[in-house]
Amino acid sequence: MCEKYRIPHSQLLGGDGRWTALDRAKALAWAEWQRAVCPECHTRLEEWDQGRGGDPHAYVTDTLRCPGCELIEQERDHVPGDRSGYGVKIQLLPRHQHRDHT
Repeated sequence: MCEKYRIPHSQLLGGDGRWTALDRAKALAWAEWQRAVCPECHTRLEEWDQGRGGDPHAYVTDTLRCPGCELIEQERDHVPGDRSGYGVKIQLLPRHQHRDHT
């Protein structure tokens, strides 16, 4: 949360917002921790490595169906070829905010 709001940890805990040496150490440790996280599955290699205290069966898979993602993928199939180039985004809007809503 501190990273998102770009505030020192001590401020999150109610401090005055000045960066302390401990805040800087925590921020650097957090950055190091984040560099070790896989961007796809969000696990860390040491969690799987028995030699480093991990377990090769640390996680199991589970299937999750997201209706929003499903709708976006269906819409992507209907984007005309001339509009499906780089940078084309499909977004979800609440029905009452859509311009074609009646």
